[in-house]
Amino acid sequence: MSKPKDVDSYIANADKEARPTLEELREIINSTVPEAEEGIKYDVPFYVFNGTHVGFTAFKNHATFGIGADALRSEDREMLEEKGYKTGKETIQIQYDQAVPTTEITQLLEPKVEEARKAQ
Repeated sequence: MSKPKDVDSYIANADKEARPTLEELREIINSTVPEAEEGIKYDVPFYVFNGTHVGFTAFKNHATFGIGADALRSEDREMLEEKGYKTGKETIQIQYDQAVPTTEITQLLEPKVEEARKAQ
């Protein structure tokens, strides 16, 4: 993938099977954090708001949603893993043949956003 200039070009240049997952992740972020500044950092989509950030990345067989270790606690990782998602310290891996865990991501994002708003 060439260096993207914005999130639209990042998604457009991703593999065809990745695009629906990336669009859904973008929509979750934009609807949960409408004040987030959308952009490209480290060659991937990044959303910055009140000193905190989230983002996503497309890989060959999955997308990774990065939410931060402060928002993804061990019990959250266990719950997501029980539902078939792989997790890292601060990431959720979504295979392209899996449904995006919209409710779970939104529930993880909301307290992070609330905390950032309070810090304003």
